[in-house]
Amino acid sequence: VQLQASGGGFVQAGGSLRLSCVASGNVFRLQNMGWYRQAPGKPREQVADINSGGYSHYADSVKGRFTLSRDNAKNTLYLQMENLNTEDTAVYYCNAQTGNIGEEYWGQGTQVTVSS
Repeated sequence: VQLQASGGGFVQAGGSLRLSCVASGNVFRLQNMGWYRQAPGKPREQVADINSGGYSHYADSVKGRFTLSRDNAKNTLYLQMENLNTEDTAVYYCNAQTGNIGEEYWGQGTQVTVSS
């Protein structure tokens, strides 16, 4: 499984961005998919995830501002980010997990920078 993330960029506070993550390879094995982020000097944290049944979960810091969606036909995961603030500045990583314990995949990071 390979994950290709895109969509990061530079935006002013209050602005929006949409991240995309395209999965390729043995995608039929994937169950949970989601996004993590890592800001400078901070540990990587989970932003949101969605399971194969479409149930999504969000970190408290992004609830009401970020929306996760999954297009299984395109093997693509989206993260729509609204009302961004400077604390959202981080490298965002796409993550995918199969049903096997410990088996997960990571995409390359995409930088999101929010200016005040």
